[in-house]
This record gives sequence, C-alpha cells and structure tokens, in this order.
Amino acid sequence: MPTALRLGPYRFYFYSSDAEEPKHIHVERDGLVAKIWLEPVRMQRSGGFNRVEILRILRLVQERQRELLEAWDEFFDA
Repeated sequence: MPTALRLGPYRFYFYSSDAEEPKHIHVERDGLVAKIWLEPVRMQRSGGFNRVEILRILRLVQERQRELLEAWDEFFDA
C-alpha cells in the first residue's frame, strides 16, 4: 500500500491492485478508511468519518489533487 501523502492525522494511499479502477485515493485515520475519486474529486465511500471530517478530507484532496494524481501516475505507469 504505497503512501502518497501524510497530512496531520491522515494517511493518503492506494493499493497496488487498484490500477483497473478509476483514479482514487484511500484516506485513513485511526482505523477509519474513506475512498475518494480523484477525477473529479468526490466521495466514493465515507468509511465511518463524520460529515464535518468528510468535508475536511475532500477539501484536502481538492487542494492536493494534482500531487495525488501524479503519485498515482508514477506508481501505476512505472
């Protein structure tokens, strides 16, 4: 599970088996895991995060979208 980014309490990563799906990122904090599509940025699965935190995570992903897409492309196109 390559980690693409760490911000505060969040770890942003993807699974090596994710290549056949649309580009997305998993976000983990304290055992909760959300899945977010990257193009466009939108929640696929909230993973137990509350609404306020989901909005915070979506904002972080939007702000770092290009960086996360580059990490995806580097890993899966290598």
